[in-house]
Amino acid sequence: MIAAAGATSGGGFFEAVSPVLVSFVVLVAVVAALLGIDRLLRRRVRRDDSWRIRRQATMLGLTLLGVIVVVLTLPVRETTEGQLLGLLGLAVTAALTLSSTTFVANMMAGLMLRAVENISVGCFIKVGDHFGRVTERGLFHVEIQTEDRDLCTLPNLYVVTNPVKVVSTTGTIVSATVSLGYDAHHTLVESLLLEAAETAGLSDGFVQMVELGDYSVTYRAAGFLPKVKHLLTARSNLRKAMVDALHGGGIEIVSPTFMNQRRLAEDSRVAPSGPWRADVGGASAEAKDGAGAPEDLMFEKADEAEAIESLRERRAEAMASIEAIRAGLKESKDDAAEAERLTTRLGQMERLLSAVEKRIEEREGGGESGKKA
Repeated sequence: MIAAAGATSGGGFFEAVSPVLVSFVVLVAVVAALLGIDRLLRRRVRRDDSWRIRRQATMLGLTLLGVIVVVLTLPVRETTEGQLLGLLGLAVTAALTLSSTTFVANMMAGLMLRAVENISVGCFIKVGDHFGRVTERGLFHVEIQTEDRDLCTLPNLYVVTNPVKVVSTTGTIVSATVSLGYDAHHTLVESLLLEAAETAGLSDGFVQMVELGDYSVTYRAAGFLPKVKHLLTARSNLRKAMVDALHGGGIEIVSPTFMNQRRLAEDSRVAPSGPWRADVGGASAEAKDGAGAPEDLMFEKADEAEAIESLRERRAEAMASIEAIRAGLKESKDDAAEAERLTTRLGQMERLLSAVEKRIEEREGGGESGKKA
């Protein structure tokens, strides 16, 4: 009797516990499956950055599906199960309804930016009052690194609803303005500003007379900068060179109104003393060489992201070349010389592909360790 009662009670215990164990096992399996799929998708993103948005959308859908599967395996009555599913659906619907103005809009804006393809990782952009280099593009945001080395996240909706200025990677015009009095002849000013643009390391320099004010004339000195990586340093060096060139040429950079309110001798000049040409030469060397430029510190993450993107493009080109060579090998079986040449070329491209993939893993591994640190 006692043994039977014990068996009965033991069987009832296992019958009561087994549904909980099943739910727990299903929960563990769902979490493990989500983590495994996310890991595979992350590897895919490393090979092709265009999969970043697909990964985010896929994980979002699979997470919702996993929650539904876990709810269906809970040891509850069918009516309670239906109520839980209804509550889950209501919560998802409410969340989508309340956040649809931003959530869905940002997602659609992200897809639009992908279609337009005017923004790439590593490029300089200006959106509203925000300026920096792009470090990441996602389904809902664009991340930029500012001049202060800080990371700024811009929602995609904000990016598409504001004018976006993208600095061309093939080169850009660097310019600066200065206001001078009417007593300085424009031909002398133009020659000095052209000299300043050349000294600052800019090519194809030009000068424009922008505005005729009540008391001063506004000039714009500009030139072409082929390497935009040190854009901020080039702008600063141009302004330094303009100050040195104008002061060295005996032209005052001071408000004429201020001049009229002071008592000075007719031959006096408001310009600091110093060896102008030597100072300007030093600025030119820094502008041309780019050694020790502050951009190397400001945009460290942007440089890393751009390097990884460039390596991914090289890997895609190498893979395309490998496929083309393999196709050529199939067609040139009868031509031994051509087959040997293609085989050698195939080995070179495979070694290149292996080296590029290794560099990508090293760079991304270094970035992840830096984040953890």
